Amino acid sequence: MKKAGLILFLSVLLLGIMIPVFGAYYANIPQTTLQIARNAMNSSYNANSKLVRVGIGNQNFSSYVRESASIYGTGEFEIYNKNTYMTTLDSNNQVNISMVGKIFVLTDIDGNVINKVSGPIIFKTDFGFLGIKDLKRGGKDAVYRGQLELICAGEGKFYVVNSLNVEDYLKGVVPNEMPVHFGLEALKAQAVAARNYVLSPRVKANPNYDVVDSVASQVYYGANTEKDLSNQAVDETMGIVATYNWDLILALYSSTAGGYTESYENAFSDPKTKVFPADSKPYLKAVPDNDNFTPLNTEEEAEKFYTTKPKSFDVNSSYYRWEREWTQEELQSEIQNNIVAQSAAGFVHPVVQKGETIGKILRLEVLERGLSGKIMRLQIETDNGNYTVEKELVIRRLFTNKGKALPSANVVFKQKFDDEGNLKSVKAYGGGYGHGVGMSQFGAGYMATSLHLPYEKILQHYYSGISLTTEPFIISSNSAQNKVTQTFFAKNGEGKLIVDNKYKVRYIDACINNVDEKIELDTSQRINTIDISKYLQKGINTITFYYPLSSGSNKGLRMYVELTGKYDYSN
Repeated sequence: MKKAGLILFLSVLLLGIMIPVFGAYYANIPQTTLQIARNAMNSSYNANSKLVRVGIGNQNFSSYVRESASIYGTGEFEIYNKNTYMTTLDSNNQVNISMVGKIFVLTDIDGNVINKVSGPIIFKTDFGFLGIKDLKRGGKDAVYRGQLELICAGEGKFYVVNSLNVEDYLKGVVPNEMPVHFGLEALKAQAVAARNYVLSPRVKANPNYDVVDSVASQVYYGANTEKDLSNQAVDETMGIVATYNWDLILALYSSTAGGYTESYENAFSDPKTKVFPADSKPYLKAVPDNDNFTPLNTEEEAEKFYTTKPKSFDVNSSYYRWEREWTQEELQSEIQNNIVAQSAAGFVHPVVQKGETIGKILRLEVLERGLSGKIMRLQIETDNGNYTVEKELVIRRLFTNKGKALPSANVVFKQKFDDEGNLKSVKAYGGGYGHGVGMSQFGAGYMATSLHLPYEKILQHYYSGISLTTEPFIISSNSAQNKVTQTFFAKNGEGKLIVDNKYKVRYIDACINNVDEKIELDTSQRINTIDISKYLQKGINTITFYYPLSSGSNKGLRMYVELTGKYDYSN
């Protein structure tokens, strides 16, 4: 076991990519970069947080490529060409950037040329934030923690990328994804869901950055939109994710579920094959707000539910219940205008080509509903044939009303016919806003402020069978992964270490809150569950795990820390 000298060194060490050495055995464990990043003025206690690279869009998020920009600092800031220092400017100055071919041209506020270089250009500050002139986010000047990078995107064009640690990134996400008046515990639930999103393995938004700052990823508006309460929520869930069977869950959320969430497979198609319904996810199951609610997968039950307002966690949402209405002519026009684009998505059968008319709409028939009453398959009968429409988002976008998509596919259609049996009008009775899978944000707010439930209970309601843990990781005899540091917040100071000990390692060396410990393992059991509460403290904990090299090569352990203890939020 290494002592204080090595421990101090580890506090500033950048850990490399954790490369699994056991092939498919550990295929389900996310293998992402463990990096230690500290920015003294820009960061809270985030020494072991990973880095995320965020593409910063233009004012309306229509483009992530720029031809010019002006960067400034709220305090003194430095400019680098790659890793080469160029100059330092004060907060009264700014850097104007343009390009000639693939060369960056940098001038100061007075028009003096600073340099002409190929980049990437990197802006850093230890004295405040970095801003992009004339860019607004949430009605305020767009300023950012971490560093800004300018990366060539071709002749005369470049990207602006904000690189910062995950915990600081979340502070610019949480208050923009959930109103802060929803309360601390709801904001904590949102923080965990947002942390899961950014840490989950994914195809990058662009080779030069991981995610974007719009709804295409998560809404990230930077430091000027942070709020004290949402920052507290991020800090008091630091390092905590929701997991199921060793994996980070896909922590989907939407504004309003309508009183009954839906199972993943009933709302989404497979992201690769586009097959609908998708394969199920055991933690994303339909969940009613009240155990007395019966499944809504029949027309009778769906109509009874969505034409009334039973007590629900979502009752404070203006979209808890809603109505829309069309004459036959209005419905005909809206569907005809939308069906070609929705056919291109692959969920309208037969496909309707551009210029093709569908015929006069005669009636609508719901063919299949999910457990929340969400329409999965619907048939549009016309005098030119029948069209089957699948998938909630396609249905919402097809049935627009005055050009706006339906708030959700939790909808019942009431049709009126004339004496000859011709469709006269359609009225929609619906509930919810969004896809309705996973956490309902309005529901979380109600559970936090009206029921006074802790964030753990909120998450465990919406995500079935999950655990709240640190991110699962591997340590092994491989030099690239023989030590891992995790920092996390444990309100109760209680937790257990879960270890997959396939290779029968006898012990683990650890430094827990600056105290060296040797944790014995049971080699007769593959999965070891070890109560480590006696080593933990209430609040922030930092643990460095070391693989015991004396155990031999070609061995390893996968593990995580799970939060335990009773949730006492009476204060």
